[in-house]
Amino acid sequence: DIQRSVALLKQACLDSGFFYVLDHGISQEFMDEVFAESKKFFELPNSEKMKLLRNEKNRGYTPMLDEILDPENQVNGDYKEGYYIGVEVPADDPQSNRPFYGPNQWPSEEVLPKWREVMEQYHREALRVAKSVARIIALALNLDANFFDRPEMLGDSIATLRLLHYEGGRETGKVSNPSKGVYGAGAHSDFGLITLLATDDVVGLQICKDRNAQPQVWEYVAPVKGGFIVNLGDMLERWSNSIFRSTLHRVVLDGRERYSIAFFVEPSHDCVVECLPTCKSETNPPK
Repeated sequence: DIQRSVALLKQACLDSGFFYVLDHGISQEFMDEVFAESKKFFELPNSEKMKLLRNEKNRGYTPMLDEILDPENQVNGDYKEGYYIGVEVPADDPQSNRPFYGPNQWPSEEVLPKWREVMEQYHREALRVAKSVARIIALALNLDANFFDRPEMLGDSIATLRLLHYEGGRETGKVSNPSKGVYGAGAHSDFGLITLLATDDVVGLQICKDRNAQPQVWEYVAPVKGGFIVNLGDMLERWSNSIFRSTLHRVVLDGRERYSIAFFVEPSHDCVVECLPTCKSETNPPK
């Protein structure tokens, strides 16, 4: 029932900018395989992972503490390591000169035989799900259902897969302590259109619906087996003239190891982002 989906999604986007997506067509078996392959990579010796260090195209491995998402409140970087996989564009293709396009870095087949194949398939499947979600978002914004399907939008999208591993253990720093500025991932909002997040069953993600509240109130988002946690990014908040919300979120660790997979979806380089026609009126002019 598409109208029911649209109504539910619209309420979530107005309220928190976060919602769950279930029955998305990616099998549980395949999701389990993607998580298993991700784990195999992060269990490699550091020397192997460092061979694939993130390059100027933002592809490859990011070590523990490499990123700091909330410099005002964090004493160290994030207690996570990650791996970026983007849209595969050969180095000799003129498109590869554009930001976020280019060849990926891949672990060698001797070390991780099925890894590339699994990750490329997941990238395709997640993009299919993202496009389906975007159709419901379009309807919720009173736009044509295929508004985001056009070539300059998600037809030629910048989609980035990010494998994430939060270290376990109770030693210093592995357990988050917001009062001391120690986080799995510091508070931030995503900058793009939408993010699809798959997680294991270890709780950690928190959202803050009102970033201006003093003190801020943080609530946990429970993992859902086989489902995606989807959130809107700053671009969609702007595009919708602040009708839809891009919400602050962070990761707080309780000492258990945690794996998650984020899929960041943005339109193509040629997309013009200006106030959507359905999101402006005489009482609500474009901001």
